[in-house]
Amino acid sequence: MKQDVPFRINILDPLPGVAMKVQRGKNELLDPVRSDAKAIVFEFEITVDLAGEKPNFLGKFAQGPKDVRFVYVNSGTSAGQPGTPWTRRAKLALTSITRQQVETVIKTLGSRFETAIDGVGRDGGPVCASVKGIEWKIVK
Repeated sequence: MKQDVPFRINILDPLPGVAMKVQRGKNELLDPVRSDAKAIVFEFEITVDLAGEKPNFLGKFAQGPKDVRFVYVNSGTSAGQPGTPWTRRAKLALTSITRQQVETVIKTLGSRFETAIDGVGRDGGPVCASVKGIEWKIVK
């Protein structure tokens, strides 16, 4: 059973002047639905296959091997911004999402998975690498 499930990513307090976009497939980029000094917000759908024990995330936004799927948030030149010293990608793991959570989102009209991460990494640049502590919440 494959189902499209809505997702929202909130990038909090992003680095001023640095573009951030979600990677779609290998070369495409998704623009934010909202962007200001306090947050950059992305909304998209990921296809989820529930035929097995664990959810299998599919489609252009689900990156990586089957058992360790994630979403890339690109920044700087990786987000298509010329003339910036930043070339980064942050990995937001999908592996903590359970089958029961996916079924809840599918059954609950208007619900989605949502997470929030800091836009600036420990080194003062845009967030990058595998983001620790990702928590996907079900929101309505």
